[in-house]
Amino acid sequence: MFKVPTYLAPSPIHGTGVFTAVPIPAGTVIWVFDHPIDWEIQPEEMMTIPEPFQSRLRHFSYLDERGVYVLCGDNARFMNHSFAPNCDDSGVATVAASDIAAHEELTCDYRSFDLESRVDGLGHFQDEGPIEVTA
Repeated sequence: MFKVPTYLAPSPIHGTGVFTAVPIPAGTVIWVFDHPIDWEIQPEEMMTIPEPFQSRLRHFSYLDERGVYVLCGDNARFMNHSFAPNCDDSGVATVAASDIAAHEELTCDYRSFDLESRVDGLGHFQDEGPIEVTA
């Protein structure tokens, strides 16, 4: 769940993005998993969801290190990927990697927390530069 005020708006990166309503100093915790706002869906459970609902859920969720799908219950599910993100997801929480100005889009590197992006690559982001895939 976001710990800072955000809003959705058209993104120059892709479709809809998440923007901060206030300036955020570097190192500020901006998002943490908060049950029951954010959902965990076991892979077996995900496979029982009929289409087209399963595809939509998978589009807005990520596969964490444990192999569990996480669906953010707030605007976080609209965060766009960047190879030079302003958010750092390498720890337990998402923190501002640098000072972020008010009304700036919040971005993350999907490979830092999503196993599917890390393993399968990010082919749909080819225009941003070369894709590095690490397992």
